[in-house]
Amino acid sequence: MIPEERTDDPGSGEESARLQPAGSVRKGRDPLAQTPRGRLQSRRAQVHQQINKELRMRTGAENLYRATSNAWVRETVALELSYVNSSLQLLKEELEELNGSAEVDRPKGEGVSVPMIPLGLKETKELDWSTPLRELISGHFGEDSATYEAEIRELEDLRQAIRTPSRGEAGLELLMAYYNQLCFLDARFIAPTRNLGLLFQWYDSLTGVPAQQRALAFEKGSVLFNIGALYTQIGARQDRSCPEGTRRAIEAFQRAAGAFSLLRENFSRAPSPDMSPASLSMLERLMTAQAQECIFEGLLLPSTEAPQGCLAQLRLAQEAAQVAAEYRLVHQTMAQPPVRDYVPFPWTTLVRVKAEYFRALAHYHAAAVLCDSPPAAEVDCPALSQAFLGLPATPGPPGAAPQEQEGRRMLALSRAGKAHLKRAILGQEEALRLHAVCRALRSVDLLQAVLAQALRRSLARYSELDREDDFLEATEAPDIPPKTQQKPEIRAPSFSRVKVTDIFHRLGPLSVFSAKNCWRLVGPVHVTRGEAGFGLTLRGDAPVLIAAVIPGGPAAAAGLREGDYIVSLNGRPCKWWKHAEVVAQLKGVGDEGASLQVVTLLPRAEPPSTGEHRPALGALLRGQKECGRGPPAPGRASPRPLLGWSRKAKRGKTRGRLSPHP
Repeated sequence: MIPEERTDDPGSGEESARLQPAGSVRKGRDPLAQTPRGRLQSRRAQVHQQINKELRMRTGAENLYRATSNAWVRETVALELSYVNSSLQLLKEELEELNGSAEVDRPKGEGVSVPMIPLGLKETKELDWSTPLRELISGHFGEDSATYEAEIRELEDLRQAIRTPSRGEAGLELLMAYYNQLCFLDARFIAPTRNLGLLFQWYDSLTGVPAQQRALAFEKGSVLFNIGALYTQIGARQDRSCPEGTRRAIEAFQRAAGAFSLLRENFSRAPSPDMSPASLSMLERLMTAQAQECIFEGLLLPSTEAPQGCLAQLRLAQEAAQVAAEYRLVHQTMAQPPVRDYVPFPWTTLVRVKAEYFRALAHYHAAAVLCDSPPAAEVDCPALSQAFLGLPATPGPPGAAPQEQEGRRMLALSRAGKAHLKRAILGQEEALRLHAVCRALRSVDLLQAVLAQALRRSLARYSELDREDDFLEATEAPDIPPKTQQKPEIRAPSFSRVKVTDIFHRLGPLSVFSAKNCWRLVGPVHVTRGEAGFGLTLRGDAPVLIAAVIPGGPAAAAGLREGDYIVSLNGRPCKWWKHAEVVAQLKGVGDEGASLQVVTLLPRAEPPSTGEHRPALGALLRGQKECGRGPPAPGRASPRPLLGWSRKAKRGKTRGRLSPHP
């Protein structure tokens, strides 16, 4: 992520060009035009709200029942409690039914493919940013909060839009833009010992249970979770019957896995089950497995570059075995506590179905090598056939005639092919049985069609082989070792492609003007030009730093000190001015001199001063000299796209002492 701070001069009083025209705000999708999954999430959130309301009513009724001694009141309260308990039971049954539903996104196109598992987005309530931000702007930054109404309104409009993002690239860009703004808010308004005082509430994506926290990191983590969830929905809706659709699906699932990995590494104290480390690890593995499945489906598409014949079928067998191994690992993760307590049962069943289906598919492609390849093709890959198909290295006794060896080879091929087909049929029947056990999956016609089609194909092939004269019993087919030539990559979402500008950039550069710092405003002070200039050395950009003050010079006499930042020159705000601009303005003044306003960072233990120094409230930083370091260098700050980070100050170079002449 590369969010950018503006470097233009915001002090002219004109509205920033960054703000959108009146009546033009970022909008999400129409909340009334929700997808089935969106309606499911909304209904679960409503049920949880009703359950919480009934629980509060029951608690109050129980307290009244214990507190009163009036028989009539106790009888009335007992009757009310019976109604409340009945309502709670009905609501819990409805919630259980909602949690057990299986909503899948049908891929675009007419091809028949196994449905994927997308993830629903977390729901949230409206949030009022205005009160805490106004207090910080006026109290800590010492500015008129009324002049920042447009910025606050833009932030609120942006958050309102991300509640219902469109299910596509536009929705991803909207979520990433808001996430980048949250990074700016974290860097500017959050101090180590103080939060914004807002209560962020989000509903769990898996269970619908509400969770709330006052930390801005929870808001950032929930948005990052929704970015990953939206990637899963985009990947599940791709038409995987064409190479381009398959490529997009692979990319989407890899990005989803990267989002969950990034969230797991940077957010450990999750208040909701779907953002716990165990859940995020499960989701990361699930998306990796689905990306591996898309890679396998891409190999099934017709291509002139793909190998043909024996090698192609063996590769398909290995790739299918790799997909089955990935899904078995996902199922093991889902079966472990505490994930198994809240992961939807249809998910667990579908993962088992896919593991059985792709393992059976691996045996089917292994059988295709044995049943379809002519004897000459077998010679092309004898080592592979011996390793993966269980064929003997020498099909006949030593010294046997070539015709006899060829006959024995054909017989071994037929027996091995029937053995692999038998395992394929057993696996596909098991997948259909698991599909029939889950009531939610039975309603997914697409999955049943894929499983039934695969079983019919295997049975047809087996019946053809069964009619041949084979008097020997079929051997036991070995497992197909998993192997892939393209392993999915876990890729973090590309935040850098969504360029945003700090909404509150008019407050000043983040290197100085943030809640982590406390400063005092000095001036305006009048500095005249002396024989040797103004008697100070400037360094850095936005804001320009007074790197040195000559003792006894005009700057020292005016009260300027080393480490001060120039924020106003002759009444013009210059927080964002570059070094060359400030130097040019100072060189252009006449003998009357210049009027400067500067800010000085206060040490942590220094109390706010009075008089002409107007302090800013907040946490104090340790003084530059006490830390044994130079003054914090100005420059543009770019928060990293993590939930916690540290910023390194950029050290500018000394540009030289100002002289009285250009």
